[in-house]
Amino acid sequence: MTESTKTATLSFDGKTLELPMFTPSEGPNVIDIRKLYAQGHVFTYDPGFTSTASCDSTITYIDGDEGVLLHRGYPIGQLASKSHYLEVCYLLLYGELPTAAELEKFELTITRHTMIHEQMHNFFRGFRRDAHPMATMVGVVGAMSAFYHDSTDISDSQQREIASHRLIAKMPTIAAMAYKYSIGQPFVYPRNDLDYAANFLHMCFSVPAEEYHVNPILSRAMDRIFTLHADHEQNASTSTVRLASSSGANPFACIAAGIACLWGPAHGGANQACLEMLREIGTPDRIPEYIARAKDKNDPFRLMGFGHRVYKNMDPRATVMKQSADEVLELLGVEDNPLLQVAKELEQIALHDEYFVSKKLFPNVDFYSGIILEAMGFPTSMFTPIFALSRTVGWVSQWKEMIADPQNKIGRPRQLYLGETARDYVDVENR
Repeated sequence: MTESTKTATLSFDGKTLELPMFTPSEGPNVIDIRKLYAQGHVFTYDPGFTSTASCDSTITYIDGDEGVLLHRGYPIGQLASKSHYLEVCYLLLYGELPTAAELEKFELTITRHTMIHEQMHNFFRGFRRDAHPMATMVGVVGAMSAFYHDSTDISDSQQREIASHRLIAKMPTIAAMAYKYSIGQPFVYPRNDLDYAANFLHMCFSVPAEEYHVNPILSRAMDRIFTLHADHEQNASTSTVRLASSSGANPFACIAAGIACLWGPAHGGANQACLEMLREIGTPDRIPEYIARAKDKNDPFRLMGFGHRVYKNMDPRATVMKQSADEVLELLGVEDNPLLQVAKELEQIALHDEYFVSKKLFPNVDFYSGIILEAMGFPTSMFTPIFALSRTVGWVSQWKEMIADPQNKIGRPRQLYLGETARDYVDVENR
């Protein structure tokens, strides 16, 4: 980020302020309003902070109009097609793609830290058997600070490193255990001979009674889901992690806060909402009815899994995810699953119907990831935990970047106050 020779002029109440501007490496120029209150005694008003940069970052860049998503400068399509999740984790954490030796060491570190403290099993058993897996994950991840005291001092760079590795390594184990607990099956320990995605599938679907072999097509699809959800700039959950960490909270508490925010249906629950919509449609013969409803401005029904708040073009992640969806459905078939039949036909209509094409309502990453997870056998209650597992590296990378930033200060948004002005207290007998 470089300070531009240009300034923005703001005039009000007979005052004129010259505000400096910054030029980013990508994206539009940014007006620096940090001294706006000190110099002009006014605030800006921006609900949702959709026009406000809360930080500077070198991790992820999005251009929604052009359908661009870059991690450290690398296009997401290239990373998802040519790389794999742990290599992308290294890239997000350290800024560059690893050498072969660096990648081998990093993978070994993550693989050797996938087990959780044995006493943490008691936390799972304290939840009701019908607890949502996300509720379990929020509690268990937050409780990690009670077990890993040697990685909670955020002022120590070595402890920050250890915490980062622990969170990335242990999150699949925690998510799988939350799933197993919710369906009443015994916990399955991680295996060091499996890669990251295959290990997660093994912990979710194997049982002690028989051998379970992870299909490489399913493992690759799972790895792509992890990769395509690894980071997405300053979204709600990432901003939550940054805001929590600005107070100096330990990393496990910060990531637990991110998980809690992701749980919201407007954020991480989009692929679950998509599958619930497909269930509502029910069978392919009812698709025309729902397409007509989606086109009717007076009907509140809307198609989930199409279009994106940020991307005004094709979601760049969806192209790769579609490839995985096609591979998984070819492997597992759709003949006996009406929901997947609806999804495939609805996809074709959306890609070719003039109404959807003109409005750029293309199937997005949530549409395809939901299809894949459904085909694999995951219940919709596990969709958001898998999203949280995937996004952990993004949260951790953003957290590390913020802690190391010399400009880091505690978050303290202002407000537009519309309440009562000062008034005197009235004794209860006089009211």
